[in-house]
Amino acid sequence: METLFGIDLYLFKMFNQAFVNPIFDAIMPIITKEKNLLPVYAIALFILIWKGGRRGQIVALLLIITVVISDQLSSTVIKNFVGRLRPCHELIDVRLLVNCGSGKSFPSSHAVNNFAAAILLSGFFRRYWYIFISIAIIIACTRVYCGVHYPSDVIAGAIIGSVIGYLCYRLFLVIKNKYNIVF
Repeated sequence: METLFGIDLYLFKMFNQAFVNPIFDAIMPIITKEKNLLPVYAIALFILIWKGGRRGQIVALLLIITVVISDQLSSTVIKNFVGRLRPCHELIDVRLLVNCGSGKSFPSSHAVNNFAAAILLSGFFRRYWYIFISIAIIIACTRVYCGVHYPSDVIAGAIIGSVIGYLCYRLFLVIKNKYNIVF
């Protein structure tokens, strides 16, 4: 276990301290802040509902349900069970670019939620899967760069979120086929 934490700590310091540059220092905090992400998500939902017709409305509803499930599982269940402190609460030399927050570290809810959404959207819009996954990866990486998560927090978050997104998509397909939902 010490070896794994050593690797995690090494990777954290590499992302948080070795890859430092003024461009990332300016951009990463903007990308990672929820108050900046929420309007983008709201606009995306609005476009899905407005321009996507019945399919877009169903996808928007499923997206909301999926993110609520992923967020509650991550923030309420897993974080409280694991109880891992954020690096900005444990380490002395963290470059902290955003508020550290009082919450727990494992897993990164940003990663869980964005990967759940990315995988769900990839199921419906396969042509754009690389865009959804790229956005989720970038947001996850900002968490380490800004000093609020270890790399293992975002990797676990990506895995958990991907599983949730996939299961929600597959469950929808089962319900769609069972009830002959026209899509």
